[in-house]
Amino acid sequence: MSQFLVQLGNSATLVESYLAAALSKQQNAGTPPRLAEAIRHAVLGGGKRFRPFLVFHSAALFGADQEAALPAAAAIECIHCYSLVHDDLPAMDNDELRRGRPTVWKAYDEWTAILVGDALQAFAFELICGPESPSAANIKADLAHVLAVASGAVGMVGGQQLDLEAGKLADQPQPTIASIMHLQAMKTGALITAACEMGAIVGGAKPAERAALKTYGEHLGAAFQISDDLLDAEGSSADTGKATGKDAAAGKATLIGMLGITEARRHLDRSIAAAIAALNVFGEKAEPLAEAARLMGRRDS
Repeated sequence: MSQFLVQLGNSATLVESYLAAALSKQQNAGTPPRLAEAIRHAVLGGGKRFRPFLVFHSAALFGADQEAALPAAAAIECIHCYSLVHDDLPAMDNDELRRGRPTVWKAYDEWTAILVGDALQAFAFELICGPESPSAANIKADLAHVLAVASGAVGMVGGQQLDLEAGKLADQPQPTIASIMHLQAMKTGALITAACEMGAIVGGAKPAERAALKTYGEHLGAAFQISDDLLDAEGSSADTGKATGKDAAAGKATLIGMLGITEARRHLDRSIAAAIAALNVFGEKAEPLAEAARLMGRRDS
């Protein structure tokens, strides 16, 4: 197993343990049992925890340890999990399989899934801003602001809106490469970019260093989405843990649909190269982040 996969696994284990303990504490504080169970179904026992990995290793560039970055890493994972729960709903993507298990709405019901997403969004900011977070008040405020913008109407939620409009509303403009990349930068890229910025904030990065990590995150987000689309087009549900072939079946506009697989792979390669180039200022200590970008070219799940 490569050093990168070991690091990714270690990050996942750390975040999983932290979230399990935090959710137990929340349940003991009075979360209704069925809601608590559904939240745990949504959050625990699956996922690569890629965004927390980015928080940890962005913070590590500036000497911050994982303990300092844990609340931010766990918070962004809660936002990601909430987005998956809502994306899977029948009113949105209507998916029944996620991480090799029934989606939350399928395992419970739609109204519980909606409330799970609502609860996880609130919980993310509780983790960042709560008294157990070791960060100073100004750092907590900066982290909360970055995460709120990335997950809201000009970020992830706005991207999902554009995605749904394209598939569900009549008389939509013909998609272009630029419009597809804009949508994907909002829906997928914003949260990945935020993970890198949040690590920079935890580590006390200088403005130019934070800007470099933001640029890295933007290109990494583009690469992540293209690789995800390639998995949907070429992978199997056994490998990915979710249904595949849905983009083509739903007529979704993707770079693959516009350009074909060969040209989409060229876009992927360019995004990976641009992400790695943005890390040059950090030298060899940014190798885990560079390897995360390279991974986008060989994902199988």
